[in-house]
Amino acid sequence: MKKNSLVFATLFCLIGLLTSCDANRVYEENQDIKESLWPIDLAPSFTFEIADTTAQYNVYFNVRNALQYPFYNLYLRHYLIGPDGKQISSALHEMLLMDPKTGEPRGSGAGDLFDHRFRALKNIRFERSGTYKLILNQYMRQDPLPGIMSIGVRVEKVQAQQ
Repeated sequence: MKKNSLVFATLFCLIGLLTSCDANRVYEENQDIKESLWPIDLAPSFTFEIADTTAQYNVYFNVRNALQYPFYNLYLRHYLIGPDGKQISSALHEMLLMDPKTGEPRGSGAGDLFDHRFRALKNIRFERSGTYKLILNQYMRQDPLPGIMSIGVRVEKVQAQQ
């Protein structure tokens, strides 16, 4: 009985520790790509709330790919839409999923799946509080693009320097 209590207490503390380490996260969502085939006309959209307009934020793209992804890189274009419905920014991003010379997968992986987090927007300030939308398009030459399992967005507050 004491052994079960000890295991339960340890798990409870571990869960508390893991959830408290992510205090700067404002938003994170990942969307699965059906059958790991990302067509050009599929544009995942992510909606998040910004309340603090005085803070700086980093926006990350989360990518999960299979080992059989046929390229070493991935091009994505983002469209950031503000609370008023107007486009704030758009940019093309190149993300290296594998080493260009060796072909070795980057990111963290288990088996043939690899997870990546790329900082896409650094130290930005949102001028208005409200609901923002981030739309992502794949910008590769293959349609549909095979081997992309999921795509996601993470928004986090930048920690103040001490």
